[in-house]
Amino acid sequence: MSTEKPGSGGRGARFVNAMDDAAAALNASVDFDRRLLRDDVRGSQAQARMLAAVGLITPADADTIIRGLDAAAAEFESGARKLDPALEDIHMNVEGRLIELIGEPGRRLHTARSRNDQVATDLKLFARAAAIELAAAIDRARVALVRRAREHADTLLPGYTHLQRAQAVTLGHHLLAYAEMLARDRGRLLDGARRAAESPLGSGALAATGLPIDRAATARELGFDGPTRNSLDAVSDRDFAAELVFACALIGVHLSRLGEELVLWSTTEFGFVRLGEGYCSGSSLMPQKRNPDIAELLRAKPARVIGDLVALLTISKGLPLAYNKDLQESQEPLYDAVETARLSLSVLPGLIAGLEFDTDRMRAAADDPALGATDLAEEMVRRGMPFRTAHEVVGRLVKTAEARKVSLRDLGADDLRAVDPNQPSLIPAVLDALDPARAVAARTITGGPAPAAVRREIARLEAELRALGFDV
Repeated sequence: MSTEKPGSGGRGARFVNAMDDAAAALNASVDFDRRLLRDDVRGSQAQARMLAAVGLITPADADTIIRGLDAAAAEFESGARKLDPALEDIHMNVEGRLIELIGEPGRRLHTARSRNDQVATDLKLFARAAAIELAAAIDRARVALVRRAREHADTLLPGYTHLQRAQAVTLGHHLLAYAEMLARDRGRLLDGARRAAESPLGSGALAATGLPIDRAATARELGFDGPTRNSLDAVSDRDFAAELVFACALIGVHLSRLGEELVLWSTTEFGFVRLGEGYCSGSSLMPQKRNPDIAELLRAKPARVIGDLVALLTISKGLPLAYNKDLQESQEPLYDAVETARLSLSVLPGLIAGLEFDTDRMRAAADDPALGATDLAEEMVRRGMPFRTAHEVVGRLVKTAEARKVSLRDLGADDLRAVDPNQPSLIPAVLDALDPARAVAARTITGGPAPAAVRREIARLEAELRALGFDV
């Protein structure tokens, strides 16, 4: 029987003296890898069943181990037993408590397994579950966006480039732009989860094992597609973590764009939207203030997740095969990124549902005739003028209107003729193209902002979300 104590942190009989206290504190990971408790128990239970199936332990020992793991997990989860930093990590805490609870059978669990393949497996289980959870949170946000877009399929407002008014669009179209971003985020999450669908369990410390284990069986039980193909890579691969953190960072970047627009739109200068009271704060000094704090935090949160991504990539950079203790440091950025993305996404459905849009203010801003300059050029194209010529003609009309301090709509037949007397299409009727409702309604092509196009896109998204089980 091994004389190694559960509290030795896996150092074994090789060492006589305990690790230095400061070194042990640096070495311990239980404060953050406690998140892997249930994943660790699942992996260990699959290991026990497999070991019994191939005859390396008895079925009775496997049953005792499985029950003991459930009991140990329940104790840790309830707080009846505290995690011990002296045991370094969640894996040794669980195994140590298992041995205390069931004795000798607990010592058989680690057969044909290393903490290297164990932690890699646990982390993949965590990452795959997190990706699916975040994808569902994205879908809830998309439902909220689709509902508001349906409500505002006809609402006109300016679209912007360079933060300057550019062309009139619909609010529904604007909201669905964020639904598109989130759909890509969802795809990245699930694509990364598919790439993480190989189980490292059975790779050992780096060189697998000579014992007759069944890696396919444990992979199947844990929901993987199959086992990894190279033991050296399997124990040192953290690509799946980097992909998940990147997806979380890009989610944050997309939400920061929404946050920034809500901050701008809620200013007195824009006046397009008012955030619900549950998503604002007041001022400790100025009683009139209604600060868009939640939108500002959505704008700021991706900074830390981008930092998590840089940290994770930097930790992995230049590491020789196979496992190195450096990889322990990859866990905290992963957890932080997932938890930040989860928190940010959780606020979206309520925030979006509670937005109070000032549609009159938006419509008044969209009524600026300058926003119809491109539509005016396209109307001239419809009447036979080459686009580049039309572009130049409209530019001269804009200059004329500015010089006269009038809008494009106020130009007369003489103004039109003066710009280019040789263009028969330059008649006052072309100025009807400056009507924003007419201009937007004409942009019915796929991807356009016309109410008809927006409703088609809403119908497509509604069908997709209903197929996923959401009530839209």
